[in-house]
Amino acid sequence: MFKKILVANRGEIAVRVIRACRELGIPAVAVYSTVDRDGVHVEIADEAVCIGEPPPLESYLNIPKILQVAKDRGCDAIHPGYGFLAENPAFAKACEDASITFIGPTSEGIRLLGNKVESRELMGAHGIPLIPGMMSTSSNNRTIAKEADKIGFPVLIKAAAGGGGKGMRVVHHRKDLQPALEAARRESKAAFADDTVYLEKYLEEPRHVEFQILADHHGNVIHLNERECSIQRRHQKIVEETPSTALSDALRQRMGETAVNVATIAGYRNAGTVEFLLDKDKKFYFLEVNTRIQVEHPVTECTTGVDLVVQQILIAAGEELALRQEDIKARGHAMECRIYAEDPSQGFLPSSGPLLLVHEPVGPGIRVDSGIRTGMTVSVHYDPILSKLICWGENRAAVCRRMLEALDNYIILGVETIIPFLKDVVRHEEFRKGNTTTAFIPRFLTPWFPQMPDDGELATQALAAAGLWKHLQTPANHVGVQNQMPSPWQTLGSWQIGSSG
Repeated sequence: MFKKILVANRGEIAVRVIRACRELGIPAVAVYSTVDRDGVHVEIADEAVCIGEPPPLESYLNIPKILQVAKDRGCDAIHPGYGFLAENPAFAKACEDASITFIGPTSEGIRLLGNKVESRELMGAHGIPLIPGMMSTSSNNRTIAKEADKIGFPVLIKAAAGGGGKGMRVVHHRKDLQPALEAARRESKAAFADDTVYLEKYLEEPRHVEFQILADHHGNVIHLNERECSIQRRHQKIVEETPSTALSDALRQRMGETAVNVATIAGYRNAGTVEFLLDKDKKFYFLEVNTRIQVEHPVTECTTGVDLVVQQILIAAGEELALRQEDIKARGHAMECRIYAEDPSQGFLPSSGPLLLVHEPVGPGIRVDSGIRTGMTVSVHYDPILSKLICWGENRAAVCRRMLEALDNYIILGVETIIPFLKDVVRHEEFRKGNTTTAFIPRFLTPWFPQMPDDGELATQALAAAGLWKHLQTPANHVGVQNQMPSPWQTLGSWQIGSSG
């Protein structure tokens, strides 16, 4: 087993990985930028090292600096989390060259599956069902336009090296193709240092269904059932759940077997996710493999009881999977809502600034994976995800009720969040029926405007904010000192206990 693990990330996923390390009794080293010096992941790690200024290229994307810290602190493994360097084959290769274990697939596996065109070609050669589209890339707009005519509009422009919705554009008409190509290339270049794009047929109102896989170094590959991730904005997921309302037992088995085949064909190792699109006729098509832990992994953990991050670490250490396919028994239903610092009434514009109050919901079947606390500042430099709210119950109706209650009790003051929007998603009649496709938000919640909170909610938030603001003005609260939330009694001012008469 590893002596010490460096966590090359920040926010809630860094906190999640550090807690998995603690579960295994392995010391964890956090890295942080100057703007994250009071981050939760910095506080809970066994060691923490500042690696640079806030821009990612100077900190969380600085491969030489991260490797140097790992060597200096005696780390024999690095966990990349998700985002940043998690799917960067150059980083994985640099770890391999430095004799530091990269907790994930091999650099070649990341390179192969990270390139959407190469992976399409490989899977197509082995009979995996593919969405119609280009089997090679081109920098020539005329060539791409001819391919678009062959495929038929609407088409989807995708970044060959991309993921997370970056570098994607839907084009309905030929006249809009060239400006969309230019915009997709710019975004892809900025996000992945690669402006290569290709085309796929755009499926109208599909479902986005993915299968969690685990593969060890001894030839064992299993799946842990599906997650449906169809509720998306800007091609990025905001609500995920398992099981999918669209899958029968027979279809689940076929898709799961296909996911295992994809991993086997690619010689995949560690945890990963095989993503599919499911059309209205229940035909499924291979989309891509995400070669990392997914943001939405907690819903699988809630229904299967398997700690996926712990499994990542054990596999990377060379241990054989203790689980077999027949051991995977899912129970109940789980749902995750991603809590972003965004304003959904303004096209999900990111919001930044100090967090005046963070009050997280608690209760049976409620889990919060969080990287924030009261007094922290949401930076403009990073993805605006703050936390993830996960609810479990015996059935989907119970989970929807629990999620709404949990969202009602999740208070974040100081920045805009998508919590009010998520409430409208979960309470929507079509969502309750399970009619969730990638067109759900454009069809039912665009444009969206917030409902005015009732008097009780306004009073609660005002009282909480007023009490906290007074507390934050005290001299003891400066950078590097944890802010303690005052008790409700402290916010009331002078009071005394008297007789009831």
